[in-house]
Amino acid sequence: MKNIELLVLDMAGTTIDEDNVVYKTLTEAVNNHGYHVTLENVLSSCAGMEKLEAITSLLKEINGSEEDAPVIFENFSEQLRVAYQKLEVKPINGTEAFLLKMKSQNKKVVLNTGYTSEIAQQLLDKLQWKENVHFDALITADDVSESRPSPDMINLAMKKFNIVEASRVLKAGDSVIDIEEGKNAGCGLTIAVLSGAQSRAELEKAHPDYIFNTISEAEDLL
Repeated sequence: MKNIELLVLDMAGTTIDEDNVVYKTLTEAVNNHGYHVTLENVLSSCAGMEKLEAITSLLKEINGSEEDAPVIFENFSEQLRVAYQKLEVKPINGTEAFLLKMKSQNKKVVLNTGYTSEIAQQLLDKLQWKENVHFDALITADDVSESRPSPDMINLAMKKFNIVEASRVLKAGDSVIDIEEGKNAGCGLTIAVLSGAQSRAELEKAHPDYIFNTISEAEDLL
């Protein structure tokens, strides 16, 4: 098996169960603006994307006005902040043990997300996951100029830990855009998980190396 030195793991739906609150809130924010979209629409077209970009592309898809995106994004961010304060967040089954195990094998673990760093940090605080204990670095959409499916976040993770060969990197996520990000970076392994936003049929379109129920099933590969 490839010698994987770095794992780049998506957050919501891959390592963290936040009950799709992001996409529920996004759906609500778009509909509050006078549109009509379902949670299913939002999950299939927005999963994994940086959220302003997601709203813009969703509006384009439903022939809405893209100029509404910034306002909807503002409202979404505000509603999400409130929703997160009340939210029960938990690790996806087996994840915490998996992270600790990877760290004990001296692999680097980077959490990456299309969220802002503020929201990502809120999630980590709720889980009480600590840098250097559960993971080595957090990289968010705020840290790069191009968001997924661009490989910028993975490239930044590699640079942080002096990993030169992308073949030594594993990327895992619950959306097509996560897998595209991994492939664009040239990752040695791309793993899709069924614990989040998208179905097996949707994920298969991106041709991940493996599709698992949860990320902890990757332990046997590593």
